[in-house]
Amino acid sequence: MTEETSVTEESVVEDVAPDQVTDPVATLTSDLQRLQAEYANYRKRVERDRSLAHEMAIGAVLTELLALLDDVDRAEQHGELTGGFKAVADQLNSIVTRIGLEKYGTEGEAFDPQIHEALMHDTSADVAVPTASKILQPGYKFKERILRPARVAVTDPAGE
Repeated sequence: MTEETSVTEESVVEDVAPDQVTDPVATLTSDLQRLQAEYANYRKRVERDRSLAHEMAIGAVLTELLALLDDVDRAEQHGELTGGFKAVADQLNSIVTRIGLEKYGTEGEAFDPQIHEALMHDTSADVAVPTASKILQPGYKFKERILRPARVAVTDPAGE
């Protein structure tokens, strides 16, 4: 029984570690290449995460400013924006536009539930497709991200 065990141990040792000569330079070179690739991927991931966090932070600040921009628009529509306040409002609008905030939503465009929020509904024979007939509150987007959907009154075609 001891002879069989020793024979089995020798064959296992030979299977695990055959007489192979490994080149230490090749091994170290492959380790270095792997580490360089891991580091390059790490740098790319960190840069992507940093730019995403930057965009999210700017989007959060712009979202907080939307109520102020709505108040400025309402004051301008009612003719209450004059003098120094008009200069401040114009400067505020130019700054948020320069940062990348875009206002969207025009009367008469086709209703798109991806970018519009329907608050009212009507039917009319004058339209062929569901249409945003009145913009109750404009929508805003930053880059391709919707910060607030345009709140609209929708007119559907009559019939059916």
